[in-house]
Amino acid sequence: MTESRTRIRKAVIPAAGLGTRFLPATKATPKEMLPVVDKPAIQYVVEEAVTAGLSDVLMVTGRNKRPLEDHFDRNYELEEALSRKGDQSRLARVQESSDLATMHYVRQGDPRGLGHAVLCAEPHVGDQPFAVLLGDDLIDPRDPLLQRMVQVQEEYGGSVIALMEVDPAQIGLYGCAAATPTGDDDVVTVSDLVEKPDPADAPSNLAIIGRYVLDPAVFEVLRKTEPGRGNEIQLTDALQALAADPSLGGPVHGVVFKGRRYDTGDRGDYLRAIVRLACEREDLGPDFRTWLRSYVTEEM
Repeated sequence: MTESRTRIRKAVIPAAGLGTRFLPATKATPKEMLPVVDKPAIQYVVEEAVTAGLSDVLMVTGRNKRPLEDHFDRNYELEEALSRKGDQSRLARVQESSDLATMHYVRQGDPRGLGHAVLCAEPHVGDQPFAVLLGDDLIDPRDPLLQRMVQVQEEYGGSVIALMEVDPAQIGLYGCAAATPTGDDDVVTVSDLVEKPDPADAPSNLAIIGRYVLDPAVFEVLRKTEPGRGNEIQLTDALQALAADPSLGGPVHGVVFKGRRYDTGDRGDYLRAIVRLACEREDLGPDFRTWLRSYVTEEM
């Protein structure tokens, strides 16, 4: 019989990065606020957490990230103006972000890497398992990855990471997992993790993507984790320690994701994500697809 485990309710979203790949747009605007069609990227991530039942969201921010807080707060002046105009459609869209979740914020005063950002969440998370969602990865809501990861954590315990098969030549761009199968087709047991390996030395083509469900034992490991690649505290290094010694708070399992993922951390992929999502919108898709076909045919 499966052991009863604490239901996961809290999500942590690290959002303290400088967004240097999108300069000069991110000089005064947080990269998380860049629009993907007509919503900022960060709203898609919060919506994903809420859909998975994680309505308590902690955002780890830094300097110049105040617009993130403002976006998920009420804007009474704008709401009143829309209400006076009788523009109920836009009013509902404005209010949607402030009604999504119970939002909390903490600043990562010193940008020391993803592992350090996760460690900043400890006072809020406490001794409960929790999810971590990275804002550069948008998961299509039709592919409920996070819900599946929560189920796997509740069944197996320990921590769960999201994995995706990539071209072996590209594995050096990601964290990489060595893994063995389990009784579930989409679940593997992780025995080792390597951050951005040389493709010739990579243990597999299973890349870590930006979703984690973590046992609180990770905090103690992170406190003892020395800075690694980039002189930053790497979450991958802490998970590697948990995978190597499950008595620390493991095991570590992976969910192999085969659904739709949109990478907004790269300029080219960001543009492709906008095009794909716009094409699939009922309100925008038909006209946009017609224009796109014409443009590709006539201009390219």
